[in-house]
Formats: sequence, C-alpha cells, structure tokens
Amino acid sequence: MSEELTALSFTVSGRVARPVAEVYEAVADPEQLSRYFTTGGARGRLEKGADVTWDFADFPGRFPVTVVESDPPRRLVIRWEARDGIETETTTTFEFEPVDDGARTLVTITESAWQASPAGAKSAFGNCEGWTGMLAALKAWVEHGINLRDGFYA
Repeated sequence: MSEELTALSFTVSGRVARPVAEVYEAVADPEQLSRYFTTGGARGRLEKGADVTWDFADFPGRFPVTVVESDPPRRLVIRWEARDGIETETTTTFEFEPVDDGARTLVTITESAWQASPAGAKSAFGNCEGWTGMLAALKAWVEHGINLRDGFYA
C-alpha cells in the first residue's frame, strides 16, 4: 500500500548552554527576539491571545503570528502565513527540554502544513534553513550576547 504525500514538515534542534526558563524567555520575549532573530523587530509576547507580529529585513512586510499554545517554559505553538504562493498557514512548535541536569536546553522546532507542491517544497526548505539559523542565533545570543544576524541580510 502506497501513501500519498499531502503535506511537508521538518524538525530542527540544537542545544543551548542555559537553563530552560532562560531559553524559553529568549524566544517568548519580543525585545530579546528582536535582538537576534526578527531583523525588522517583533511586537507582542508569545503567549496565547497576544497580538504578535514579526518583521524581517530580508522578507519585507509584517508577518502576523497567532499563538496557539504557550506552556512556559516547555512549549510554544504558533501559526503564521506560509507565503508559498498558496493561501496556507503553517504550524510551528517550539519544545524546550532541560538536559544535563538543567544546565542546558534542547530546543526542537517543528514546522508543518506546507503544501506538497514545488512551491511548498521550496518554501519549506527555505523555512528549514531559517529556523536552523534562528537556533544558531538563539545560542549565540543567550550564551554570549552576540547578534549573528546583525548585518547578515542587509
């Protein structure tokens, strides 16, 4: 029996040498997120019911973000517009797991609901690259106070 591919998803993960609450806060807090990820700024805390938007210098325009679930300091689930040429929203899940007796945090990001089409695949691969870069930038920011994205795109 063969299965038909109807949607695309991906998962990326990395370890940050800080406790889970500190790493969660660096993602949920718009001031911190604006310092290392949203090159055009973030507005609104990632908590259910908040009015949240993200701007990126490399992708002009404001992205509305809907917080579906917030369970500090372990999990965040958001939905946002796919922008793959097809009207679709993707679901992005952030999971924060303490490792090494709480000294480090394993951050896992899963994004799903991309259309199984050439445009959807191109967008999914692009976002996979973007979330991988976000994890690297998060690590540099939380561990060393360095903004890896500063001047990277513009």
